[in-house]
Amino acid sequence: MERKTTLRLAMTPSQKPPDEQSAKGEAISPWRDAFRQLRKNKLAMTGIVIVCFFLFIALFAPLLTTHSFDGYDAVSRLQSPSAEHWFGTDDLGRDVFTRIAYGAQLSLQVGFFAVSGALLVGTLLGVLAGYYGRWLDMLISRIFDIMLAFPSILLAIAIVAILGPSLHNAMVAIAIVNIPIFGRLVRSKVISLRAEEFIMAARAQGMKNSRILFHHILPNSLSPIIVQATLGFGTAILEAAALGFLGLGAQAPLAEWGKMLADSRAYIQTAPWVAIFPGMSIMLVVLGFNMIGDGLRDALDPRMKN
Repeated sequence: MERKTTLRLAMTPSQKPPDEQSAKGEAISPWRDAFRQLRKNKLAMTGIVIVCFFLFIALFAPLLTTHSFDGYDAVSRLQSPSAEHWFGTDDLGRDVFTRIAYGAQLSLQVGFFAVSGALLVGTLLGVLAGYYGRWLDMLISRIFDIMLAFPSILLAIAIVAILGPSLHNAMVAIAIVNIPIFGRLVRSKVISLRAEEFIMAARAQGMKNSRILFHHILPNSLSPIIVQATLGFGTAILEAAALGFLGLGAQAPLAEWGKMLADSRAYIQTAPWVAIFPGMSIMLVVLGFNMIGDGLRDALDPRMKN
């Protein structure tokens, strides 16, 4: 009795019994804890603000602009920024802010569809290679190695050159070059999970492979996939701008940031605003997605937590 009394007195009022602490810890889901960690990351929140800003401009471009993005006005060509034209005009008299707003639609669209396609195909191939192994793993891995042997932009240029220059073909090319990135990431995660005890227990119970993949392996592989998908958005937008700059992406009169940079090369000294604003837009969007990806990595990776 004396020993129990001593233990109770040693416990301060602010401390809680271990059972209550563990119960409280179990009540917080990993995703909710990751969201709390993300909110504490100032760089990640800054990236979210940047991306939401461009998303707002893209969604409400018709309401925020008063000029046509593909019109022609010889009188207003190469005007400096003013109250009427916030970002000035280009060599054809088109309002640069309007083209930036409509270009945000194309850039975010390219990022979404390219990353979605690469994620679906890459995840499927990575799961098959990592779970079944043997000859299937060797075949898929060699395909990934061959694709990764080429610089991504050169491979994208080759694909667009075969398919023909257009925004749609640029999205297809960007999705293809990003497939091995997702595939190798998922493959390595599946290989590590395949040897876990809960997977072996599921097999011992006679659970089908499809159920193991969709109910156990894929849910436990979401963290790295989400981080890579977020970082892939910025990469896809940058690659789309590069293809547009080379004339292999969006074609005139579409307002695409890379195409706008290419058209402004001859006027950098006389009208620098024509190149500054599209370049700043590309930089900010890519920076925003990269900051979000870094924040998600820190929030979802237990090794990065204090």
